[in-house]
Amino acid sequence: MNTIEQTQELGTVCAANESRFSASHFSEALTAFSVGWKDPENTEGLLNFIAPAVQVGRRFEYKKSSNAENFFTEADDIRAIGSTFKRIDFSGSSVYSKTLNKGLTIRVDHDDIAGNNWQERYVHMLLQRLYRNELIRVIEALDAHDVESNKVWNATSNPDADLRDTLAAAADETGIYPNRILFGELAWFLRSDAYDSQSTARATRSSGLTTSELAQKLFVDDVRILKARYQASNTVKQRVLGNNLFLFYAQNEITKDEPSNIKRFITPTEDGNPFRVYVEENGKYTDITVEHYSAIAITSPAGIRKLVVTA
Repeated sequence: MNTIEQTQELGTVCAANESRFSASHFSEALTAFSVGWKDPENTEGLLNFIAPAVQVGRRFEYKKSSNAENFFTEADDIRAIGSTFKRIDFSGSSVYSKTLNKGLTIRVDHDDIAGNNWQERYVHMLLQRLYRNELIRVIEALDAHDVESNKVWNATSNPDADLRDTLAAAADETGIYPNRILFGELAWFLRSDAYDSQSTARATRSSGLTTSELAQKLFVDDVRILKARYQASNTVKQRVLGNNLFLFYAQNEITKDEPSNIKRFITPTEDGNPFRVYVEENGKYTDITVEHYSAIAITSPAGIRKLVVTA
């Protein structure tokens, strides 16, 4: 694991040093703050929309879905007198894994301290950064296992028909109709612009649909728009999803073996908290660390679709 060098600059966020995670530095109050903390950007909500959280121990086992077996049918499921029912087996492969220890530390110079809640403000910043890191990871995981198609949405196209056809193709392959759609900000605008440029009553009606109304039209549970950015370089911020969109299947309140395309396995503390906070006081500065355990896994790759949209 990366360590914090003694020359670490004040105010710099770094990977957390495992040697600092001792009972003497654990902050019960700040850990409790992290439990009640609400992200104004709702990054956690988007994260759970894409990759629902499943609580597991540090080391765990899960089944990779063998999709076809979920849709076999039998004509001989009738039990004869004195006999047993037909026995079936599922051969989905077992995967052994473990959650990874992730965390960040920030060093705060005491001359920069203002107000009584300065520690909470820095914990807030670290939590936002950690959730953003996880969000980028789940997008990368989907992108590594999708079936990608390029679409042009302009005055002569029908974006919603493209979405409907993509959903149907995924369902024909897997037997499960994708129930969630995640639009990049630009992809949503391109959809709107395509309909706005068409002077028909149908196009006007489609252009004005909310995400909830579009979900109802396409028979999916939810449609969301990802507007988040990240620092791609020292001078450039980049959209996490941009002009792309994903169609996939996921369920909240899930078990580790049900057929969601992607899951985020988390190991909570003994008190059930997702994060731990540590504070190490020094003469002129304080190091604040936030850590958690998680592992992101594509548990059923079939049916994940990505559309790359241009005008």
